Amino acid sequence: MKIAIGADHGGFTLKEGLKKFLAEQSIPVEDVGCFNKDPVDYPDIAAQVAAKLSQGLVDQGIVICTTGIGMSIMANKFPRVRAALCLNPRMAKMARAHNNANMLALGGELLNLNEAQAILAAWLREDFDASERHQRRVRKIQQHARDTVDPVDLYETDPEIYAVLRNEAARESENLELIASENYVSRSVQEAAGSLLTNKYAEGYPGKRWYDGCQFVDEAERLAIDRAKQLFGAEHVNVQPHCGSSANLAVYLTVLKPGDRMLAMDPTAGGHLTHGLKANVSGQLFDVRHYGVDRDTEQLDYEAIARLAREHKPKLIVVGASAYPRLIDFKRFRKIADGVSAYLMADIAHIAGLVATGHHPNPVPYAEFVTGTTHKTLRGPRGGFILCQARFAQDIDRTIFPGLQGGPLMHIIAAKAVCFQEALQPAFKKYQEQVVSNAQALAEALKAESLRIVSGGTDTHLMLVDLTSLNVTGRDAAHALDQAGITVNKNMIPFDTKSPFITSGIRVGTPAVTTRGMRAAEMKLIAGLLAKGLRNLNQATTLAAIKQQVKALTSKFPLP
Repeated sequence: MKIAIGADHGGFTLKEGLKKFLAEQSIPVEDVGCFNKDPVDYPDIAAQVAAKLSQGLVDQGIVICTTGIGMSIMANKFPRVRAALCLNPRMAKMARAHNNANMLALGGELLNLNEAQAILAAWLREDFDASERHQRRVRKIQQHARDTVDPVDLYETDPEIYAVLRNEAARESENLELIASENYVSRSVQEAAGSLLTNKYAEGYPGKRWYDGCQFVDEAERLAIDRAKQLFGAEHVNVQPHCGSSANLAVYLTVLKPGDRMLAMDPTAGGHLTHGLKANVSGQLFDVRHYGVDRDTEQLDYEAIARLAREHKPKLIVVGASAYPRLIDFKRFRKIADGVSAYLMADIAHIAGLVATGHHPNPVPYAEFVTGTTHKTLRGPRGGFILCQARFAQDIDRTIFPGLQGGPLMHIIAAKAVCFQEALQPAFKKYQEQVVSNAQALAEALKAESLRIVSGGTDTHLMLVDLTSLNVTGRDAAHALDQAGITVNKNMIPFDTKSPFITSGIRVGTPAVTTRGMRAAEMKLIAGLLAKGLRNLNQATTLAAIKQQVKALTSKFPLP
């Protein structure tokens, strides 16, 4: 055991005496000061001891000031520190046994050396009583410490932005998040994304930067790359794209020239706007032809897609969607692409988490390029990535930098590394299995409420709800449901007669509610609340009542 000890001028004399006592017990001691009776600020000393304990550099800590109060207050600001102010041996014994306290706070003016030695002896003799009741209570202390992390400096410097953060925290906590592209990141991802790595400019790639001082951000980026390779079985990975849109554009610019033709899924049928929407740069730079879904099955018709490929002879075929609920056969797309000597790009932004865990076929063996985002089913920070065959590595990297972007966001890349590491764990596979199971349960429950689900169901994390029979638009539905604490987004359904700004449907997904721990029983309850809201869009009283039911449900499933 190693102990760090520190005192201000009011505790200096007692500290020196306890150091001799610990030496007699053959216990290693690290003294952080003070080293004479000149006045010092007790928070500085307490912080030094607490930091060493929090970081695992020592096993226990002792802090001493005039009363011990200021030291204990400061020390308990640090994660994993449980400082106890003890005035007698009984308090020391109980603090160790019941609270698993790891830092002893003493008052230099309140105790003489003999009294302090008796307290310290009792402290050292006692171990934590690891019975279930004491473990449960200590866990609650630790959990509360995590839950109450607050942007203290922001409160002081910009109370308006502080209010935005607190209000958003309340909204996320109290609402049912059913937008298929949204999720809740872990505390670890959030800590990396908000870390001091945001300070570092790192144009270039690991080992080949334009700036010096990149040895540690290089390490973070290498970890992100290696973990993504392992996760998806990719030959080459670029983790620098700021978003999925820039990842897609990078692939286009790598293999296409302006005016070249590509074949992609029509955004009105479920494709993404970067798949050739005229308002998007992809639709402005390239000659984009679109495929859709079969009118009867509302699923991909591979024979029809093959015919379009033979007719239009694209240089690139894009497969993937932002609102398609069924599995995609990448092997068949490879065959179609080979038939017209086209490159194949798979956009797995939505399904990346499912792909990573084997709950959706992996396009990596079939596509030259795979793009994705980390903030949807992967449950990571907002950002993009590119997987590609090794022969395209240099070209892809050049297109991202210096072609499209300057300095990469190293704090976000570190958070991507954390998210990939989390996705490699067995628990993440179980999570994705539950995401799909919840989506299927929710789809069936909505059908039981007489709502039509596009294509009859889902194989993934999302579904499209056709509102035509209710004579309700997607726009009105989304606005009203938001008032009821249920967040969805308006979405076109296949062969929609309404504009993208109005729509005949809504898109519903289960990643976020699954992260909160909800399961089949909650999906049935959510379906009932959602259906009731859709049938009472203009009834403020009903929507308010639904919101109270939503708050009661979400209170049982706290955010991670």
